[in-house]
Amino acid sequence: MAEKRTETDAKTEDTQDPPPGSGLSRKERAQVRESVKPRPAVIYEIIRVQGEAELRRPASALWWSGIAAGISIGFSFLTEAALAAHLPASEWTPIVAKLGYAVGFLIVILGHQQLFTENVLTAVLPVMARKKFHWFIKMLRLWGIVLAANIAGCFIFAFAIVRLPIISPDLGPSLANIVTSVMSNTPVEMFAKGIGAGWLIAALVWIIASTEGVEFLVILLLTYLIALFGFTHIVAGSAEAIYGMLTGLITLEKGFFGFFLPTLAGNVFGGTVLFSLLSYAQVREEIYAERADR
Repeated sequence: MAEKRTETDAKTEDTQDPPPGSGLSRKERAQVRESVKPRPAVIYEIIRVQGEAELRRPASALWWSGIAAGISIGFSFLTEAALAAHLPASEWTPIVAKLGYAVGFLIVILGHQQLFTENVLTAVLPVMARKKFHWFIKMLRLWGIVLAANIAGCFIFAFAIVRLPIISPDLGPSLANIVTSVMSNTPVEMFAKGIGAGWLIAALVWIIASTEGVEFLVILLLTYLIALFGFTHIVAGSAEAIYGMLTGLITLEKGFFGFFLPTLAGNVFGGTVLFSLLSYAQVREEIYAERADR
């Protein structure tokens, strides 16, 4: 009987399917594990932890980093104008010139400087996870400091290119054309297009947290889309609006009520109410299920 059972067991083992991945070497199995994309819950946790670290940073660190970001983002405005001025007149010229819009964002994000719209998502997720009022206050503190610093940096940049002999006078018409194009939007259009920009920046933060080694391409593509679609961004657009006010192209009232307030509302709505809530909704059940299993 023992021999019969042995033969039966052997036949059964022969007919069973081999375990998954048994045909791979140890090195190949390691490669498979490394190539598996992280779950949305993992990406959410990465951004949440980053957000908590940002919320705990000293005010002075946020301020000076925010000013640097405001100055850096001005190069989006300047580079787009420079490309438009130097490219030959053609139907495709604006499409290529808008690639310059990505330059400031590349400097800011790869340089780890504080950008308000980038912090819309990272600062909100800890508040949604903790559900404590003092975390909400920390979020407002971060937003207030970074936004004020970004605008201050934009003013420094715009003042420098208007008052100092930094750029060629030939760029003046191209800079003015960009300002005129942006300010041709009504406040409602500013708000609606701000939603698009807020969504794309939040998506950029989410994608960068889930990938490695492609940050340059992701930033280039998504910020180029903001310019291509004519979306409005509160920080990059502030450099343009402040330049317009300093050169007399627009009034302070037009810049504040026609651009700043509706664009700020649109960016916050697109990055917080839409992207943040939807991102949280897709991982909420997984997070609570994991906590219950512990």
